[in-house]
Amino acid sequence: MANITAPPSADLPPLPSYSIQPLPSLIPGFPDSYLTLALPIIAYWAVSMVFHLVDEWDLFPQYRLHTPAEVLKRNHVSRWDVFRDVVVQQVIQTIFGIGLALIDPEATYGKEQYDIGVWAQRIRIAQRAIPVVLGTVGLDSAGLAKNMGGDHTMLAGALSGGVYPDLTQTVFFSGQAMTAPAFAQWELTAAKAVYHVLIPALQFLLAICVVDTWQYFLHRAMHMNKWLYTTFHSRHHKLYVPYAYGALYNHPFEGFLLDTLGTGIAYLVSGMTVRQSMWFFTMSTIKTVDDHCGYAFPWDPLQHVTSNNAGYHDVHHQSWGIKTNFSQPFFTFWDRLLGTKWVGGDVSARYERAKLAAQKKMDAEIAPITASEPTESATRKAGPYQAEMSQATSTARSTQTVSEPGAPAGKAAQQAIGSRQQVLDDRHGGGISVLAEESAEEIRARQSLQQKSLRRSPRKRSTTSSGLKGLADRVGESLHGKSSGVLGVDSGRR
Repeated sequence: MANITAPPSADLPPLPSYSIQPLPSLIPGFPDSYLTLALPIIAYWAVSMVFHLVDEWDLFPQYRLHTPAEVLKRNHVSRWDVFRDVVVQQVIQTIFGIGLALIDPEATYGKEQYDIGVWAQRIRIAQRAIPVVLGTVGLDSAGLAKNMGGDHTMLAGALSGGVYPDLTQTVFFSGQAMTAPAFAQWELTAAKAVYHVLIPALQFLLAICVVDTWQYFLHRAMHMNKWLYTTFHSRHHKLYVPYAYGALYNHPFEGFLLDTLGTGIAYLVSGMTVRQSMWFFTMSTIKTVDDHCGYAFPWDPLQHVTSNNAGYHDVHHQSWGIKTNFSQPFFTFWDRLLGTKWVGGDVSARYERAKLAAQKKMDAEIAPITASEPTESATRKAGPYQAEMSQATSTARSTQTVSEPGAPAGKAAQQAIGSRQQVLDDRHGGGISVLAEESAEEIRARQSLQQKSLRRSPRKRSTTSSGLKGLADRVGESLHGKSSGVLGVDSGRR
């Protein structure tokens, strides 16, 4: 027997009474709103440090998207600067979260059974449509219910439109005992599933869609508008080789606008509770870190549950993919719908070429130091990547053109050219030097291939060799700012 909130009706079970009380904190003395702010930061550095140790100990080189040499030679920002800016963003994030907590209503509990009863009533009302639906296809629901009444009373009641004459209960209203209809056990089970599983899942899905939409359009605007890119977003793209704790390396204003404000709006729009938001904010943070981790692990569920992962986002950080793959952090539907997904096909040759180029620079720098007596640690760390160099395909060692290697004709070439132009315009992020360094390696690869072919055709040697040398000289000039053409290749100069 239970107290009810209103006089019982003849057809619907009554709703139980309830008493609302303040919700105790998960950690005594530490409010849940503050725990919600702390958990994403703890998760960020915990997961980042796991990936950092994997990097330092070189545990899974076979799953790296980039080598240690690339991290050192291709990035245009120090690890200390990355760490400092991430901490600044997390301070801003915490201040915003405290402000959000002040306007949040106090968390309470005690109304759960009432809310489950509301959903059970809705399920009972929805059953009234069953006879109508069955009647439209020529079935007699009353006859079916009568035939099943003996062995399947619950099914018979549902076929009758939610009529369960044998289900009753005694309730109290204003101190008087009354007989009222009762819910079937299956109705209560279904109502609990809706309340505890379906609604939170829909809230999470809505929040994910809000975050993905917010970040896609703002992220895309940061790339399409030259002023926004050079003023704010170019800082993040100093990491041409992303790593885990660089996930939130941004200009403070961009970090607030893109990440902090975006997830805050998603939380408010979805109507989550504070404890639900703990999961959402923490999982969003872990997903962002995972997308920048630099590894393509086959066993990492975050890289397979959604279409966005470290490999997908890493393309966006390359000089030829900056204008593509804007979606983050969960799904990629906006890239597909609006045509901004990278369509250049397999990128393995590009990645392999970049690994070779960075390793050659690294070897050239350490050779004078280690020529007399190489240390054990240098030999151990270089091992896996020396094997990659020796086993590299001819495609990775060659190129189709100097300024745009390996991009298929059509949309893919346009994407890559647009991306490279954005890198060129970003003088503070390296500008022309980034492209010139990449192209210098392409030139050396072409020279090597041309020299092999010229041994078979001596008559073509002088023309081709001088052409490549002239192109290499112009790229060298561009590194020192002596040429106005893109990569120093100016068709008006000979």
